[in-house]
This record gives sequence, C-alpha cells and structure tokens, in this order.
Amino acid sequence: MSLAALSLFAASQGGSPGPANMALLATGARFGMVRALPFVAGVVLGKQLIIWPMGYGLLDLAERAPGVFAALKWASAAYICWLAWRVANMRLSPGAAAARAPGFAAGLIVHPLNPKAWTMITLAFTGFIPAGTDPFVATLTVAGAFLACQVVLHPIWTGAGDALARTIAGHRGEKYLFWALAALTVLSVAYALAATGDLP
Repeated sequence: MSLAALSLFAASQGGSPGPANMALLATGARFGMVRALPFVAGVVLGKQLIIWPMGYGLLDLAERAPGVFAALKWASAAYICWLAWRVANMRLSPGAAAARAPGFAAGLIVHPLNPKAWTMITLAFTGFIPAGTDPFVATLTVAGAFLACQVVLHPIWTGAGDALARTIAGHRGEKYLFWALAALTVLSVAYALAATGDLP
C-alpha cells in the first residue's frame, strides 16, 4: 500500500471542482466563512459515511446488485442538480444576512448524495489498497487520507466563496457568479457519471 500515492489521489480529487466543493463555495459566498463552518464540518465528516460501509462490504454488494446502486446514483445526481438550481437563484442581497445558513446536518448528507464522492472512494479502494489487506486497516487508511485532505481543502473552497462574494456583492456580476457555480455543479455531476460509464 502506497500511502503517499493514496494521499496525492485524495488531495487531487478532494481539491478539484465537484458538487461538494461547489456547495462549499456557494455557501461561503452566501453566508460568509464563519457562518458556514458548521456546514463545512458536516461536509468533511459526511464522506466517512461512505468510506466505512464501503470498506466493510458495500463494494461487494454493489457488484451483486448493480441496478440498485445505479438507481441511487441517478437519484443523487438529480438531487445535486436541484441544489444547483437553488444556487443559480441565490443573491447576496442585504436580506441574505438574516437568512439561516445550512448547518452540520445539511453538510453531512452532501457527500452521500454526491456521485463524484462514490466514484473517488471506489477508486481509492480498488486502485490503492492491495488485495488481502485487513478491512479495518484498509478502511482506516482511506478514511484518514481523505479526512486529512478535506480538513485543509474544504475550508479553502468556502473561504474562496466568501472572498469572491465580498468583491461582487451588490454588483451586476453577482447573478453571473451564481449561474456559473450552478453550471459547474451540473457539469461536475455529468463528469462523475461519465467516469463511471453512466453517460456516453
């Protein structure tokens, strides 16, 4: 097992644009870094809700019942696209300060509903964990690599959204920012589905 290679993979995947990072960027832009922190914590820990079940047999179950997992993947993609539509209609108006920021529980479900997260974790187990590795050791290694990267990278995306909003809030370009974030979110979902063969 190459921990360095796994960590590099986790950093490249966790730091690249995707539904989760677009949600973090949009949340930081909408509510600011400080108010977004509970949401960020939820997103960071939410990936563990995928990693540990996968490490203890979910991958085997997916091979035996591919139709079930395909349906879940498309349902998740639809949910992320719905979130993208909401992002497209966000505005940094003065009234936004009174709006309630998404909390820890909202962040916790982002990765379980994120096709990209399922794809990258599957690749981590199948591409970087040697056959015959003890399930606990394998799962702990993958979980630790992703957690370490997320603790660093997710706040960066959120802070970038906050900084971006301070620049464009109240300006004509504001709506174009959120349209762009929404479009990137949808494109990242399409890319994740294409990577797993669900799209041509």
